Amino acid sequence: MQNINNVTLSGRLTADPLLRKTTADKSVASFTLAVNRRANAKAETVADFINCITWNALAENIARHLSKGSFIELAGRIQTRNYEDKNGVKRTAVEVVANEVNFLDSKRRETNEIPSENNPEVAYTDLDSSGDELPF
Repeated sequence: MQNINNVTLSGRLTADPLLRKTTADKSVASFTLAVNRRANAKAETVADFINCITWNALAENIARHLSKGSFIELAGRIQTRNYEDKNGVKRTAVEVVANEVNFLDSKRRETNEIPSENNPEVAYTDLDSSGDELPF
C-alpha cells in the first residue's frame, strides 16, 4: 500500500502573503487561507483558517499578484514540523505546502510591485467595468 498526502483547497487569503528569503536565497511565501465548510445539516458554514507556504518562483508570483481577499485554489501536501518558540517552548506547526496555485479572481493587478508595509494597497483593473474596448 502506498502512502498518499495530497490536499486541494479553495478559499480567500486572510491577509497579504508574506515573502521572505532563506539563508540559501530561496523565496518562501506564507499566507493563511480561509476555507468554508458545512458545519451542520442546515448547511450553515464556518471557516477554517489553513496556514500555507510556497517556494521559489511560485512564492514570488503569489506575493506579486495576490493580496488579502484574493480567491485561489491550491494543490499540495500537508507538512508538520517541530520548532522552539522564543521562550524555548517546543511547538508543532501544521501547514499546507502548495506546489500549484490557481488564481480564481477575475481581477488583475495593474502593478508588479510586491505588497509591503509601505504599499499595502493593491491596484486592480476589472476589464468588465473599465469601459475600455478589449484588445482583441
